[in-house]
Amino acid sequence: MRKTQLVLLTFSAAVLAGFAAATPAAAREYPWCAQGGEYDYPGECAYNTYEQCQASVSGRLLYCDRNPRFAYGQGTPAQPRLPRRARPVALY
Repeated sequence: MRKTQLVLLTFSAAVLAGFAAATPAAAREYPWCAQGGEYDYPGECAYNTYEQCQASVSGRLLYCDRNPRFAYGQGTPAQPRLPRRARPVALY
């Protein structure tokens, strides 16, 4: 019983420490937007390059244009994301 309580206490402390160390997500402005069709102005602004935007709008009756917030200096440039670490996969 005592050992179980110690394990639960340790686990709870680790979970709380993980929540305390987590940083909130930062909003970013991307320079290219998919516009037209189902999107209101300025559109779906989620692309770093024109090529990414073109690949996304292909076949969807949309077009790509500059993000007005980004183009006129109201936004900040998107920071490059750090590469994701791959988790090892356990073989069964």
